[in-house]
Amino acid sequence: MRQVQGAGSDTIPEEVSDLVPDRKPDSNRDRKFWIAMGAYGILGALIWFTLGEGTVFAFGRQVEIRLIPLFVIGTFVLRTLVAREADKIRRRGEDRAS
Repeated sequence: MRQVQGAGSDTIPEEVSDLVPDRKPDSNRDRKFWIAMGAYGILGALIWFTLGEGTVFAFGRQVEIRLIPLFVIGTFVLRTLVAREADKIRRRGEDRAS
């Protein structure tokens, strides 16, 4: 059985190497990003449908109670988007330097 060099120091049998797609390093990051976005969406839906329609006094006015945790989730979404774009820019700079 002939061995084919895989990712890292792993060796993959030749029969299996044809079945395993070659992935770019970015595809794993993209997959994690979209999983995180899906999780944020699910959390947002859970918040929307499980919290009541009450109001609370915040920032000097009445605010619907379910908007407060949605705002927190929204900040995490924004942080994830900014981190992804920063990582893309950093990798582009490293590629040009190489």
